[in-house]
Amino acid sequence: MGLPDEISACLFDLDGVLTETAVLHRKAWKRTFDGFLKQREGSNFRQFSDEDYLNYVDGRPRADGVRTFLRSRGITLPDGSPDDLVGAATINGIGNSKNTLLLKVIDDEGVSPYPGSVRYISAASEAGLKIAVVTSSANGRAVLDAADLSRYVHVRIDGVVITEQGLRGKPAPDSFLAGARALDVRPGQAAVFEDALSGVEAGRAGEFGFVVGVNRNDQADALRAHGADVVVNDLSDLLER
Repeated sequence: MGLPDEISACLFDLDGVLTETAVLHRKAWKRTFDGFLKQREGSNFRQFSDEDYLNYVDGRPRADGVRTFLRSRGITLPDGSPDDLVGAATINGIGNSKNTLLLKVIDDEGVSPYPGSVRYISAASEAGLKIAVVTSSANGRAVLDAADLSRYVHVRIDGVVITEQGLRGKPAPDSFLAGARALDVRPGQAAVFEDALSGVEAGRAGEFGFVVGVNRNDQADALRAHGADVVVNDLSDLLER
């Protein structure tokens, strides 16, 4: 499996590692933030960029992503409540706007798993490794089901669980540590698989046995700098190691 011998469990991020939905998230975030900024600042607003996505949003829980990006633009909004209406000028209102757009994009375009990731998670299952999916997305179950990956997964720690358990989002290690506990393994016995810089940081902060950076965004050096033990372009590359 391309992993150290002591590894007995795999903790996979979802969007960008197992499925191509990171692209859909990015589209939904851009439409949401650009709409908000244009309404607030007028037609000369500075657009939400790919760099903004990678630095402030990617891998973080929805509300944390909104808060972190807006802070980078010097904007502070009240949190509001989780059931704020789409379009409300609150952290949760903007997050709910994004999620509504995301669900529409998923419905229109579907969910595709990366073929190499399907090969890898299937091989991990056959090898007897314990498998968890750890994602900040509140749509984890729906995406796994749509991609036909739920059959491989023993534990799912997603945005819903993170909220219910009061866990800190990535780059804090809480969600990965919760996944390891649910699989009944020590962090040192588990490998983390992440494409987001915040997720790689979380894996390193949790002192996991091995951290795999998946280079979907041409940021191999940054993944290593944030704590990846190895960087691959596709999970199937590990099968060749």
